[in-house]
Amino acid sequence: MEQARERRLTFWERMQERYFSQSKIGKIFIYVVLTIWSMTTIFPLAWVFLNSFKESREIITDTFKLPTDPTLQNYVNAFETVNIGRSYLNSFIISGSVVLLVLFIGGIAAFAMARMQFRLRGFLQTLLVASLLIPSFATIVPVYRMMIGMDLVNTYRALIIPQTAGNLPFAILVISGYMATIPRELEEAAVMDGCGRFRMFTKVFLPISLPSFATVGIFVFLWSYNDLFSSLVLVSHEKVAPIVVLLSNVSSQYGTDYGLMTAAIAMTVIPVLIFYLLAQKTFEKGATSGAVKG
Repeated sequence: MEQARERRLTFWERMQERYFSQSKIGKIFIYVVLTIWSMTTIFPLAWVFLNSFKESREIITDTFKLPTDPTLQNYVNAFETVNIGRSYLNSFIISGSVVLLVLFIGGIAAFAMARMQFRLRGFLQTLLVASLLIPSFATIVPVYRMMIGMDLVNTYRALIIPQTAGNLPFAILVISGYMATIPRELEEAAVMDGCGRFRMFTKVFLPISLPSFATVGIFVFLWSYNDLFSSLVLVSHEKVAPIVVLLSNVSSQYGTDYGLMTAAIAMTVIPVLIFYLLAQKTFEKGATSGAVKG
């Protein structure tokens, strides 16, 4: 049996099974590669955070050293000079609204795609996959004309509506893929208990599919929060501009104030890091649970 099994394996699989996966050298190599890769991400963040506590002159002269006299003045200037607090509020209003709308509409649509049979179902699924290939740059002109026609430019809705529409295909595909792995017996038991479609969705499929909803929510929040291109085109008023627009304005207006710039960048990144750390376990579970049918 062992010889027959070994004949079915490819040369690389035999080498991997015999040497690479079992040897300490292979494990050390993997850890070294992962450490180097992680440093490429951690180092720029650490550099920004450390320099945000320095004065601009010290950043220029000793950019890679620890701050000799740490100061919070850069963060004070970020709130007083560029009103970063208002931009924070705008970002959370826009991104939070987009996440809620995408999860609500996408969850119901995903349930229909995964558990209901209807005409053009395959065509709609193909259309959803194809829509992921269309970049936002290709649709910004008609979207801008639509926003002008509806008199929504420089409002929250000018960003909420396009971002919701742009993220729905991704949400529907991910959540429907997860719902498709739920055993049919649960659906049959719900029908026997007298559940209608909507109650079946809220009482059975929604609680089981929460990891996939969390994963989609994290991705949608990050994409909406970091969407600079649409924000620059559709929103120019400071009262409704998100924080990414403020960061762009800071780099153009205060280009020599490196302390203020690093503080603004740090304050832009901090909410994303906190949001991901709080939802890390749920995100990892949702990203992997739907990969294998059970």
